[in-house]
Amino acid sequence: MQHLLSLKDYSKQQIEQILSLAKDLKANPAKYADALKGKSVVTLFEKPSLRTRVTFDIGINRLGGHAVYLDSQNGAMGSRETVQDFAANLSRWSDAIVARVYEHQTLVEMTKYAQVPVINSLCNLYHPCQALADFMTIAEHHEDLSKMHLVYVGDGNNVTNSLLLAGAILGSTVTAVCPRGHNVDAQILKEAEALAAVSGARVRVTDNLDEVEGIDVLYTDTWVSMGDETPLEQVKEIFMPYQINQAMLDKTGAKQVLHCQPAHREWEITSEVMDGPASFILDQAENRMHVQNAVLLTLINRDIH
Repeated sequence: MQHLLSLKDYSKQQIEQILSLAKDLKANPAKYADALKGKSVVTLFEKPSLRTRVTFDIGINRLGGHAVYLDSQNGAMGSRETVQDFAANLSRWSDAIVARVYEHQTLVEMTKYAQVPVINSLCNLYHPCQALADFMTIAEHHEDLSKMHLVYVGDGNNVTNSLLLAGAILGSTVTAVCPRGHNVDAQILKEAEALAAVSGARVRVTDNLDEVEGIDVLYTDTWVSMGDETPLEQVKEIFMPYQINQAMLDKTGAKQVLHCQPAHREWEITSEVMDGPASFILDQAENRMHVQNAVLLTLINRDIH
């Protein structure tokens, strides 16, 4: 049995197979209409969500399966019931557990007691489903990912960590440009560098915006992560130079812009860019569903091709 807690646990071949399956799911939905017939997936949410909840719920339905949504009002894991009991009980009824949690350790604990696959739909360290959707979106416009240069600008967070890992495994060039004091996780960067040494990828972290020109994709996320109560005004002075706007597109040469959303327009990204011809943000959001369905089929229905 395999889980998806972080992309670092997956090989290049496994990720490429997921992306290939996701593309086929998108192109030929009728082919998979009964792929999860008779299967049920529990989706646990300690954090609020729009894209993650809707894409899993509707995606599972499109595969003929049944999604059961549990939010934190049903009892946050570890308080009303132990994570052990959550995992053990849900394993008796469901075929997979999708969990969006505050702490990665919750997922690690869950895998110790779950008898079904556990899928990380977001934690403090990783957002693997998002990174898979991102690289699927990029792959729709770049045939050879090893020749693609993605630059992430802004706060180093779970999304940044997962982009670095995905790029390192797939052989891409990924640069994270983060203000000092808002960098990516140091240990995860080391892991990404080790993976890059094997694949031939290039991963790099800097705070200097002048170093990134002649790139393919620009990516950003909110400056304040979910659950952080820091007002945006308080960090505006630090992050405003990292805003994705038309001037940054012109300077870097990027032809494709991504944002995992929710977006704060006119803060980390301007509406001009978000709604402009370089924006593939809605494609990216749609692809969450297709790539998550590919993950579910890969982990639940191992005979799927």
